[in-house]
Amino acid sequence: MNQKAEQKQKSHDAILASAAALLLERGIRASSVMDVMKGAGLTVGGFYGHFDSKEQLFAETIRRTARTMWNELIQRSKSDTSRPPVLNVLFRYLSRKHRDSVEVGCPLPSITSEVAREGEPYREALEGELAGFIQDLSGLIGQGEKSREKALALLALMYGALSLARAVRGTRLSDEFLEAARKIGAQALNEGPTSSESR
Repeated sequence: MNQKAEQKQKSHDAILASAAALLLERGIRASSVMDVMKGAGLTVGGFYGHFDSKEQLFAETIRRTARTMWNELIQRSKSDTSRPPVLNVLFRYLSRKHRDSVEVGCPLPSITSEVAREGEPYREALEGELAGFIQDLSGLIGQGEKSREKALALLALMYGALSLARAVRGTRLSDEFLEAARKIGAQALNEGPTSSESR
């Protein structure tokens, strides 16, 4: 890669990093291209050398931010051999540290409601990342016929509990959401089909 290409890649990465910070702090609609470029230390005029539109930028930001967080979570969970990786994922995701690390943690609580309102291209970007999350979780759970179903339910439990815990952070209820979801999630992973599944 020549020097010009390297500089363009650095600028591209800086734009995505700035967009990610704004996405988590303000959301899509409240983040302007001008704010993104200012945060990247670049001029607004250079934006269109990297992206065709704000929509393209934030769709890519959703993909990159979600994928980076998830890949780090999976890698750390696999390297900890004290318990099964899927339980590590559950416990790390539903930890106080993750709840309090909004700027580097899971973006789902910050973006899902806005993605639902704004639609495409954000919905497609988020759907693709969620599909990857589910596939990874399903693989960690095992090869049984219920692994995908459990992965779907586990991801919904994790996201819901983290969202509520972040919304009321600093209260006892916030900790209770995390604790209860860890407990129920672990029970669901360690048990066979529940009575409702067998109906």
